Amino acid sequence: MFEDVLYRLGYKLDGTPAAGDTYKRRRGALNTALEHAVVTGELPENPLQRARRKYVGSNDVVDRRVLVNAVQARQLLTAVSYVGSWDRCRGRRLAAFYAVLYYAGLRPAETVGLRRSDCHLSETGWGMLTLRETRPVSGKQWTDSGERHDRRGLKAREATSDRPVPIPPVLVAILRAHLKEFGTAKEGRMFGNERGGVVGSSTYWRVWEEAPEYALTPDRVESPLAGRPYDLRQACITRWLNAGVPIAEVARRAGTFPEVIDRHYAGCLDNSEEENNKKIEKAMGWSESDSRR
Repeated sequence: MFEDVLYRLGYKLDGTPAAGDTYKRRRGALNTALEHAVVTGELPENPLQRARRKYVGSNDVVDRRVLVNAVQARQLLTAVSYVGSWDRCRGRRLAAFYAVLYYAGLRPAETVGLRRSDCHLSETGWGMLTLRETRPVSGKQWTDSGERHDRRGLKAREATSDRPVPIPPVLVAILRAHLKEFGTAKEGRMFGNERGGVVGSSTYWRVWEEAPEYALTPDRVESPLAGRPYDLRQACITRWLNAGVPIAEVARRAGTFPEVIDRHYAGCLDNSEEENNKKIEKAMGWSESDSRR
């Protein structure tokens, strides 16, 4: 029976393998519950300590096919504004939302919880987003407040920690334009639904699913390219890595660990073996003429 529980930790509800980090998080939560049961006398020992791992999941490596290039990203961000009727602004209200994912590498739940007070939007140059909370969808029965969206600290951070993320001028301009047209939502949030409430995951998923038809060719629409809003974050992280930003700094901005970045994005780097060899030669003071002597 317990072996079956361990096995199910590695799978999602639809039967597909869960990510490695998801399995580790679930196993950690299960271990905490079992340790508490031992302390209270409900169990004589923690069965997890002697159980073999039966997780058979995916390697969770980013699929290059989902990554958009700069032109495709701009086309999709523009196409979002055409989704829905113009008077209800369903797509236009979320265009800047997706831009934050693509240019700042935020998770969707982090973007949902972003407030105006978290944004330093300078008139010129780079700006800064200082993240303090995330708003994942948990369901009313699972939150202390009774709201559908839970309030949590940042992933991979202490509950009271924040995460500053520099943002390029193009995103600063997009956010300033968004504020000018829509203002802030309730609680000073940057993004809200038509009533000013929290943007639901179903809302930003539905809008995104319609956008490719306005921006991409039919074959691209049917491909895995940018199939999820989250793929915009992955494209951003890949761009940082290929720009030469150190993995530790990419991990800090993305709110994760260097080993996670290294494992997930190893196959997305554009550096060829020849280019890497040239870098090594330059660092060692070699040149092509030296090798001919």
